[in-house]
Amino acid sequence: MFKRIVVAIDGSRTSQRAFEIALDLAVTHQAVVQPYYVVESGAVYFDVPGYDPSQLQKTLAEEGSDLARQAADALRQRGIEGQVVTVEATASDDIAMLITKAAVDFNADVLIMGTHGRKGFQRLLLGSVAERCLRQATLPVLLIPSAASAEDDESA
Repeated sequence: MFKRIVVAIDGSRTSQRAFEIALDLAVTHQAVVQPYYVVESGAVYFDVPGYDPSQLQKTLAEEGSDLARQAADALRQRGIEGQVVTVEATASDDIAMLITKAAVDFNADVLIMGTHGRKGFQRLLLGSVAERCLRQATLPVLLIPSAASAEDDESA
């Protein structure tokens, strides 16, 4: 059923759980997996005199490299075909659009990602990448709620 899987990773527990589920599905369905990480632009976070957004950008890029290495190792260890993709977003890029476009470009059968479960005013103010992906996607989207990660923590 699922032969090509894109999974959004961001270093959070929830995205790690989404990645693990993508790996399990890949083994079951003998699928190819494309972990996808977006390095967000640091310039949009702070507009303060003396602030150097390049330091935040560098940190996020390093985090992306670390995640890509870990994801590639996990793919290799499980014998799953796939390649990690890391992209750098500009301040004007819509992260959700980048993710859904990556899934379409990869000809994915499913997009898997975690959600952080924002509620109320924070959700209205910040929006949710997962929710926007769900609204924009033209393929099935499997959302892994943050509660799924919490349950794993409790059972450990």
